[in-house]
Amino acid sequence: MERAAGMAGARPARLSVAPMMGWTDRHCRQFHRLLSADALLYTEMVAAAALVHGDRARLLGFEAAHQPVALQLGGADPALLARATAIAAGAGYREVNLNVGCPSDRVQSGAFGAALMRHPALVGDCVAAMIAAAGGEAEVTVKCRLGVDEQDPAEALPALLAAVAGAGVRRVVVHARKAWLAGLSPKENRTIPPLDHDLVLALKPAFPGLALVLNGGIESLEMAAGFLARGSDGVMVGRAAYHHPLAILGPADGLAGGARRPPPEPLAVGRAMRPWIADHLAAGGRVHDVTRHMAGLFALRPGARRWRQFLAGPGPRDLAAYDAALAAAAAAGGEGDAAGARASAAA
Repeated sequence: MERAAGMAGARPARLSVAPMMGWTDRHCRQFHRLLSADALLYTEMVAAAALVHGDRARLLGFEAAHQPVALQLGGADPALLARATAIAAGAGYREVNLNVGCPSDRVQSGAFGAALMRHPALVGDCVAAMIAAAGGEAEVTVKCRLGVDEQDPAEALPALLAAVAGAGVRRVVVHARKAWLAGLSPKENRTIPPLDHDLVLALKPAFPGLALVLNGGIESLEMAAGFLARGSDGVMVGRAAYHHPLAILGPADGLAGGARRPPPEPLAVGRAMRPWIADHLAAGGRVHDVTRHMAGLFALRPGARRWRQFLAGPGPRDLAAYDAALAAAAAAGGEGDAAGARASAAA
C-alpha cells in the first residue's frame, strides 16, 4: 500500500461510484478502475469497531493502482471512529467517509447510519474527532440522506450540514431522498421516497465552503453532467454503474476531472481482468467472486445476453470457462474475432 500524498479534498471528486454493502469489494474496484482512471471509488461500509478490533488486513486491503479510493466507516462513537480513521489514514486511504445514510436493519440496531440524521450535534463530534485523528493524511467526508421518518428535509438537512461544516468537513454526499426507518425496507428506501435534488442544490449558497455531491436516481452520464452544469460540486452514481458500467464509467474520465479518452471496448476489459482472476484462483478464490461484478460488461450491446447466460448461477468455474464466455459474448456482438478472447489464455 502507498500513503496518500496530502488530502483528497484538494479537488472535489466530480464523479464517484457509491459504496454498496456486499458489492464494492476489491474485485469490483479492479473492474471499475479498468473502465475509469479518475472516478473516485469506495469500499463497502466498514463498522469502526470491526476495523479497530478485527482483521485489519482483510478489511483495509486495496491495490495502490485502485487510487483514488475512499473508506466508508459506520459508527456513532467519536473515540472509536477516531481510532478507525487513524488506522485507515495510516493504511493509505485518501478519504474516510462517515455513513449517515444507510437505512439497513443492521445499522439501525447499532444506532448509526441514517439514524444519525436525528443527532447532528453527535455527527459533528464524530467528524471533528475523525479529522483530528486523520492528521491531514486523509480527508474526512460525510454521506447522508435528506432526513429520516417524520423529519422535514428543509430543516434536517441544513442542520446536519451546519454541524459537519462547523466541525471542519468540506465535502458531503447527499442521497437526495429521505429514509423511512419505520415502514420501509432498505431496498424500498432506495426507490420509494421521492427524490429532491433541487433542495440540495438550493442549499449551496448557504454553505459556500462545503462541496455538495448529489447522489440518488442518477441513471446516466448525461444526467450526471446535467447536475454538474447546474452547480453540483460532484455526482455519485449508484446502481447504474453496476448495471451499465461501460456506459457510465467508460467515457467518464473527462467528466471526473481527468483527460478525455475513448471508452475501452468490453472485450479488452474482459481480457484485462483475466490475470486478476488467475491470481484470485491461485489464492484459493472462485471465478464467480470476480465475475459477479462483471455481469453488465456488455450491457446495451449485442452479446450482453450471451454474456449474462454464461455468468448466471455459479458462473465459470475456471479460466477456460471464463475464456469461452468472453469469446461467446464477443462473437455474438461481432466484436473482434471469437478466437481472440481465447488467445488471452496463452498470455
